[in-house]
Amino acid sequence: MPTLAVNRKAKFDYECLDKYEAGLELTGAEVKSIREGGAKIDTGHIVVRDGELWLIGANIAPYKRAANRDDYDPARSRKLLMNKKEIRQLIGKLSEKGLTAIPVSLYTRSNRIKLELWLARGKKTFEKKQKLKERDIDRETQRHLRDYDY
Repeated sequence: MPTLAVNRKAKFDYECLDKYEAGLELTGAEVKSIREGGAKIDTGHIVVRDGELWLIGANIAPYKRAANRDDYDPARSRKLLMNKKEIRQLIGKLSEKGLTAIPVSLYTRSNRIKLELWLARGKKTFEKKQKLKERDIDRETQRHLRDYDY
């Protein structure tokens, strides 16, 4: 299950409440481009349109060896493929105030490209600062322990 793209800021900016897995509706050239490492999901977000989930703002670079690259839009909307039950459940939760769905990682599972998405709540600024402070304290502690061989 190799990971092809990761949203590294997701863990820092959001608190995960629930995880989901979805397929993506892609063209063949997009699949080849993603497998070559041409996907960026950092700027992407998930919206609901007509009872369906869409990935918006994710950037998939054009495949270098494709013939028709002129009319290709790398930031086009892509439909997420999930069970109807999961979609209804996720849409119900998204209607609550303060909850959002964010793409976290793009990976392969049995020759299919899957998207891991989180139902998440945004962290407050003081929570982010606290996390950075804890990380710095842990780093300093590890440095001191390494310097003083016990």
